Amino acid sequence: MAFPHRDSVQRAVDLLIVLLAPAPGPAAVARVLRDHGEPEHSLSQEDVAELRAAALRLREVFAARDVVSAASVLNALFAEYAGSPRLTDHEDGYGWHLHTDAADDGPWGAWLVTSSALGLASLLAERQDVPGGLCASPSCGRPFAHTGGGSPRRYCSPRCATRERVAAHRARG
Repeated sequence: MAFPHRDSVQRAVDLLIVLLAPAPGPAAVARVLRDHGEPEHSLSQEDVAELRAAALRLREVFAARDVVSAASVLNALFAEYAGSPRLTDHEDGYGWHLHTDAADDGPWGAWLVTSSALGLASLLAERQDVPGGLCASPSCGRPFAHTGGGSPRRYCSPRCATRERVAAHRARG
């Protein structure tokens, strides 16, 4: 069965990568939103600052070492940010889907935390494991999601894994 919240989880990862970089700009954040099917947004630096603060909170889920810790972080985020679950279709053709934010036009930070936490919590429940991690490469640390089967990942990309393998080989030789 395909994971139904894959898009919101990948959007969260992609937004965190941009938002946790030094000095993220409104254009870069808007591009990620657009790439994930969100309508065109004119973001201010204040919007980006709010999203960055939310991204720092969401990073805690990816940094969790075990499923109990990840669930605890997600539950704390829901308690702090989420309203009652509701179904919405936004009347924009995307169809009915679950929201836990207070309003469709609420604050950016609350939207990022609640929509991402909902996807990550669904992934945790489906897999019964941490929903993601942070890249094990000391020079990277980017978040990534565990949406597929197979062995747990340690790196955000094949590039980081290869770079670390080559560095370990050179250190031995």
